[in-house]
Amino acid sequence: MDLSVGRARAWSERAPIRHLDPVLLLVTVALTAIGLFMVFSSTHQSLLALGGDPWGFVKKQGAAVAIGVLVLAVIAALDYRLAKVYAGFIYVGLVVLLLLVRTPLGSAARGAQRGFYLGGFQFTPSEWTKVGLAIMLAAYLAELKVSELSLQQVLRATVIAAIPMFLVFIQPDIGTTIVLAAILGGVLVVAGARARYIGLLTMVAIALLGGAFKLGLIKDYQIARLTSFVDSKSGPAEARYNRDQSEIAIGSGGLTGTGYLKGPQTNLDFVPEQHTDFIFTVVGEEFGFMGSVTLLALYALLLWRAIRIAMLSKDKFGTYLASGIAAMFAIQMFVNIGMTVGIMPITGIPLPFVSYGGSSLIASFMAVGLLLSIHMRRLTVGGVPI
Repeated sequence: MDLSVGRARAWSERAPIRHLDPVLLLVTVALTAIGLFMVFSSTHQSLLALGGDPWGFVKKQGAAVAIGVLVLAVIAALDYRLAKVYAGFIYVGLVVLLLLVRTPLGSAARGAQRGFYLGGFQFTPSEWTKVGLAIMLAAYLAELKVSELSLQQVLRATVIAAIPMFLVFIQPDIGTTIVLAAILGGVLVVAGARARYIGLLTMVAIALLGGAFKLGLIKDYQIARLTSFVDSKSGPAEARYNRDQSEIAIGSGGLTGTGYLKGPQTNLDFVPEQHTDFIFTVVGEEFGFMGSVTLLALYALLLWRAIRIAMLSKDKFGTYLASGIAAMFAIQMFVNIGMTVGIMPITGIPLPFVSYGGSSLIASFMAVGLLLSIHMRRLTVGGVPI
């Protein structure tokens, strides 16, 4: 009897749920809640002016949150090593979806064909490809029994990433392409790729980008955004307007902000795409420098937990996967906030958990679910993660 009780207690102590990361969960909840408030602030006046439901966007975002929470719970409950087993199927499935987006089944909006409309919601495969690529790269590199990657192995990993990157780039979606490239770079660095190999890949990427300009694969509005960033005075008027209104909104917030729902730039709808790509301007205007720093601190906590989980993982797959997710969150945060304050060119990169968009939000919940699964199974029994 005592023996069975002892075994039950030992199992209870090793149970994955006992090793949940509460900080990561709390940060996720906080960022999601902030996102819902910011989406309402940036959309309710426009919807009222059009005679619509001021809660319309929040309701859709709330539905995505509900789905995302369910997805997070399921993924966290499963052993993350299952993702390694099915990495090939996940990768091929996402590539197929990216190909289907280019067919009549895909929907076009604002000069880009990126997703499918299902029941009034738009599903964007490229958002989920971020997580899928991190899984595939981690699975491939974890199988290599080397401490330092050779050039051939780096090139193979690059080919794995290049296929979805190309399909996303031609949608066109430069922002998501940048995120996929950052995931590749982050995983390769952690996996032991030499600096000169990373440098070589960077030069090749720059050369290919130049070729894309020459071949006309980049749309005029994307060129206008880059031109405006390089030369703010002579850039196209529309691109300058977006940047200027964003900077005015953030600057007008001052130290403590104008107050929730009291931002003139936000209420008068001066900032374009404010509920998606430019949602940080709502934080800057209505909560000021203090609110912006608080949001940045939450993202710093998110990145710290992801990096910590990568370091604590007891197998290479967990380490590489957590590193890829950390790179994914880091580049999105940096580029999105950077473009609103004028230090990065304007690209379509959402702010994780805060920007409006169901596919992006669910992808972020997927990523956190994987991080939680790795963290909960970081302990080992007989050298094998439990």
